[in-house]
Amino acid sequence: MFAQKKTSPDIQCIEALVPRGLIASNKDLLHAQITAEGLSPLRIFFRQGVITKFEVIEDPWQSSLDLLLPRLVEPHSHLDKAFTWKESPNLDGTYEGALNANLKEHQDRTIQKVRLRAERGLNVALKNGIRAIRSHIDSFGLIGSNSWHALEELQSEWKSLIDLQLVALVPLEYWNTQNGNHLARKVANENGLLGGVISPPYKNSNLREKLFKLFSLANDYGCGVDLHIDESSLEPGGGLRQLICVLDHMKLDIPLTCSHLSSMALIAPNPLRVFAEKLAHYEVNVVALPLTNFWLLGRNKKNTSIKRPIAPINELQKAGVTVAIGGDNVQDPWFPAGNFDPLAVMAASMLITHSAPWSRMGLTTFTTGAARVMGLEWDGTFKIGSSADFVLLEADSWSSAMAKPPSRKVMINGNWI
Repeated sequence: MFAQKKTSPDIQCIEALVPRGLIASNKDLLHAQITAEGLSPLRIFFRQGVITKFEVIEDPWQSSLDLLLPRLVEPHSHLDKAFTWKESPNLDGTYEGALNANLKEHQDRTIQKVRLRAERGLNVALKNGIRAIRSHIDSFGLIGSNSWHALEELQSEWKSLIDLQLVALVPLEYWNTQNGNHLARKVANENGLLGGVISPPYKNSNLREKLFKLFSLANDYGCGVDLHIDESSLEPGGGLRQLICVLDHMKLDIPLTCSHLSSMALIAPNPLRVFAEKLAHYEVNVVALPLTNFWLLGRNKKNTSIKRPIAPINELQKAGVTVAIGGDNVQDPWFPAGNFDPLAVMAASMLITHSAPWSRMGLTTFTTGAARVMGLEWDGTFKIGSSADFVLLEADSWSSAMAKPPSRKVMINGNWI
């Protein structure tokens, strides 16, 4: 049962179970009870959309309390191709099949189609409790220009509800052309990010030269970069090796995110630790995408796949790397499931990564870590002065929240939507 009270005409209060790891330091809350799953029963007071006060609930078990979260973050998605599985299926579930189906979908792509499915995705994401999305957009040629335009319009229309970040996804060598320079300037002027794909084969690919050009361009325009890198089970860490070599020889003045890094988990422990420490040293963020990667990669035609490529989240976090977990593709050729639901991604990720939300490091990948990757103003913790942007779940524990996607209410600036 959802619990909310009005204590005066302009002050409201919610009684709920709150993850202790998301409560900013507050000496008045030190004596609050904590459940085995790390949840504390609190009253949260807010006025005009801003948290003003916390109180400990002394006898929480006399009433039924629901689980309260901050609005969550989707650090890696593809709104331009979401919901295209029916028209462009990839029935064999391979990376190559997804790429071919994706290119086929481009032949029938229109600005109207992109806008309709992206708006559908934003509506679903809003109801599911998402406050910020980073979407990579196929941005090459006329198809890319139309797709970018559609998302740019939605970015403006939705800015009061969802913070939408756009990444221009093009072949890496495109950034070394005059058209690439023009696109980079446009993206930077619109506070977007530059993107690209780094995947095998790496031999004779002039990858370092391409990366140096991309990073130089990003430095010149003050524009962040988010790369798809090593989304493969082949040549483990091959792209990462080249990336680190480039970073060893140039200074990067902009935020850099590596999405996927799937094959990194197939590297031996000692070099894996060295690479993780290098990423931490250069302040490179990582977005792990376990659902799409487990679906596409490491397939065995005859037998069940045992070794599965995935970003090594624990090793990266131990080295000091900021890691987020994203849902990636939604009902498109790259992944047939998904619905912009961070709770469903969290539940599935528990199985794949053994990273649970009652663990502080497990929860940060969906909250504070994800906010840091996206450079958001609010880190998503509960503290006096922070926004009253909440997701109230009809669940009294993490276990019940993970058992099935729970009913929920979403609050933005102190108002239920």
